[in-house]
Amino acid sequence: MTNIVGPRALFGVIVPSTNTVVEHDYWTARVPGVAFRAGSMHIPNPMMGDDAGFEALLGQIRASIDTAVRDALTAEPDRMVMGMSAETFWGGVAGNEAFEERLRRRTKMPVTTGASSCRAALQALKCRRIAVFSPYQPVADREVGRFFTEAGFDVAAITGLRCPTATDIAKVPEERLRAEVARLDGPDVDAIVQVGTNLSFVALADTLERELGKPVIAINAATLWHALRSHGIDDRVDGMGELLRSL
Repeated sequence: MTNIVGPRALFGVIVPSTNTVVEHDYWTARVPGVAFRAGSMHIPNPMMGDDAGFEALLGQIRASIDTAVRDALTAEPDRMVMGMSAETFWGGVAGNEAFEERLRRRTKMPVTTGASSCRAALQALKCRRIAVFSPYQPVADREVGRFFTEAGFDVAAITGLRCPTATDIAKVPEERLRAEVARLDGPDVDAIVQVGTNLSFVALADTLERELGKPVIAINAATLWHALRSHGIDDRVDGMGELLRSL
């Protein structure tokens, strides 16, 4: 029998318990016949105000991801989507590949991660020189930069918003995001990439693409695009950037 609300696809989505943005972004796309079931990673201490705090937060994610995956699997999804990004960039390209392989073995199903989705998106858009921003601390930005560099991209700049807590990521106002993009952009930059899934950036990225005349990739749009296209679903979605609108 087919899931009534997800007859085309049911995606398990793994998110930190502090994350309020991923599911909102995915459901806002309103792709007919595609549904989502979240598995939540318990984050009892959301503090991430410095490098040590961020690494402690990552430790909480690693300690609870198996439980979140276990819970999502009970809904019998068709694909597992990582609705968190820092861990998927950790250790560069090899670290991402090892992370995905562990999840495939655990779930026995295809996996979409933020790192691989951003790489695929940049390749599809034929972008090489990029600027990246995140809500992270420097320890995480170094890992993000390492991944993109090892994946063959020229990272012109990478910066973090240095959010003090995981919940504060969802509170970053539009004007600050606009200012960050303006600071990173330049004539030698092919694309702006945003990572950090609790940062609400999808709609603004769509607007900025039109204003700047170049790709502005929001990670939640990239992961949704990757999951849909990998699953053979080619519906076009307006308002979420060029990826979902055109590719």
